[in-house]
Amino acid sequence: MENAPLRRGFRIKHRGLRFAAMAAMGLLALTVFGFVVMNLWNWLAPAVFGGRMVTFWQALGLLVLARILFGGWHGHPGHRMRGRMLEKWAEMTPEERERFRQGMGGMWGERGKDVPHGGTTPGSVGE
Repeated sequence: MENAPLRRGFRIKHRGLRFAAMAAMGLLALTVFGFVVMNLWNWLAPAVFGGRMVTFWQALGLLVLARILFGGWHGHPGHRMRGRMLEKWAEMTPEERERFRQGMGGMWGERGKDVPHGGTTPGSVGE
């Protein structure tokens, strides 16, 4: 592996270049989304409900407001957390899994006890 130090140095040296490229792509995407929102708003809002036309900066403000109110643009933290929990679950021994189930049983009562993954308890579905 004589090339390993050279390759690692290449990655470190170009990390700043990669960051600059990602920042430029993000800025370009934000600009495009801003213009799309501005044009859609200016096309639809006055005709549909008599709204005023908006500027580019107001359109960006609408994007930020939509992000705050509705989320979006990238995955929700819950999905990443679920993936980590599934990884931990896969690494557990059967004894550790049973202890975990017993510990969680107090949190949710007896519901889910002795139920295989993805299964249902009697009376929970259609009964």
